[in-house]
Formats: sequence, structure tokens, C-alpha cells
Amino acid sequence: MIVGLVVAAGATPAAAQSSVSARAAADQQQQARYQVTQMERMLEGAVEHGATLVRDHFKAAVQAQSFVPENPENAHVRGFRLTGYGVFFDIEVPPLQGTFLLTLRALDQNDLGLQSALKALKAHIDAAGDTNLQQALKRVELQVAPIAVSSTTESPAAAPTKGARLETGTPATLTADDAASPDPILVDPDGAYRAEIQQQIMEAMLLYSVPLGLGPDEWLTVAARRHDERPLLAPADSDARTVIIKIRGGDLAAFQARQITKDEALKRMDVRIF
Repeated sequence: MIVGLVVAAGATPAAAQSSVSARAAADQQQQARYQVTQMERMLEGAVEHGATLVRDHFKAAVQAQSFVPENPENAHVRGFRLTGYGVFFDIEVPPLQGTFLLTLRALDQNDLGLQSALKALKAHIDAAGDTNLQQALKRVELQVAPIAVSSTTESPAAAPTKGARLETGTPATLTADDAASPDPILVDPDGAYRAEIQQQIMEAMLLYSVPLGLGPDEWLTVAARRHDERPLLAPADSDARTVIIKIRGGDLAAFQARQITKDEALKRMDVRIF
């Protein structure tokens, strides 16, 4: 009996210690999941901020509010901690929307060219009878194509000369000089959108990854791809690209300790497009 009591008394602290260790491990896992969830939110915010910047830039370029919706889709981010590797995040980026952009993209995929796209868009807007869109399209024509799409009733003699005011008495009074340097976002809206979203993701990876607690040889990796809704029987979207961005935990630690600048940290990121 004495031996049994001694053994039982010795087993009680060991069991208690094991229970404490299990609870600590569970708490650590819960905290790790929480930090991954917080980083998911930061990346979602980075993508949405980039989309807002592009929308504002586009609105300023065409001087119209009607082309781009005020409430675009939200980004969707999922994070995973991979043992022996680091942390991986998958981002579904909302598509760049708007009547102008969708029309040009669809026509460009069919090799109809920018001029044909503008003509088709003009016909659609004229049929809608929206004067705001008509005036905005005139600005787009001047900035994207030096030779604007004119109506069938307009004679060549009526074409304005360089420096003359267009549509006198209306808000759309741009001169031909404004067409000399088209805004890059009007030349390649999808490219401008991808570049801005990529930049915002890379900066978020630097600024908000501290709580993840990555080791020097672990990786923080983000994969971002445009998410387009399409019917189940529709062909695959071969134009959508996946951008893979990754950086070592040691480089993140060096940036956070101010041993390297933000520009140097951005250059150390491995960026690949598939």
C-alpha cells in the first residue's frame, strides 16, 4: 500500500505537467491561426485599396463616374501554415469592371482592335442615350486615339483644328493637345490594375507579417489570381495570370530591424508570373 501511494503521488505531478504542456500547445496553435487570420484581413485590405486607387485614377482619366462601379467585389484570401516551409496565402483578386473596360477587353480578345472597340462602345452608349457617358467617351477618344470616332453626319470640314475647343458650351471641352500623351491606364487598364495590386500586396507582406513569427529560413508566399465568374460550360480563362510573390523570413526580419530599406526588401522578393 505504501509503495502504491508513493507511485500515485509521483504520477500526479507528471500528469498535471503533461496537461499544462498540452494546453500550452493548444494555445500556441490557436494564436498561430489567429495571426494567419489577421494577415488574411491585411491582404484583403491591400487588394481592395489597390482597386480603389485604380478606380480613382480611371475616373480622373475619363472625368466620369459612370464607367466604374463604386462597390466592387471583395478580395478573398486564405492562409495556411505549412510545417517546415512557412506560411502560404492564396488570393482571389476581383476583376476590373466597368462598361468601358469590359467592352474593350472583349473586343481586344477577338482581335478587333482599339478603333473597332471604340466604335462599338460608341454605338452602345448612343443607344442608351446617356449624355454623361457620351461626353466621357469623347474624352476617352481624344486620349486613347488621336483620330476620334465621329458621327456619320459629321463632315470632314467640321473637324476641329489643333488647339480649338471641342463641343463648345458643353463640359467636354478638351483640346487636341490633350491627346498627345494618353494616360497609361487607358492604354492598358488590365496591366495598370495588375501592377497596382501586386505593389500593394508586396508592401502588405513587409508591413504586417511580423506577428507570423517566421524563422530565418521560412518563406512567406502569396499567390494572387484574378477571379472571374463564368458559366460552368464556358471555356477556361486563359488570360488570367497567377502572380507568385515570396520572401524569406530572414529578409523580413532584416527589414523590420531597419537593417535594409523598404526598396531593398522589395528587391529581395521573388516574383513570378504564370
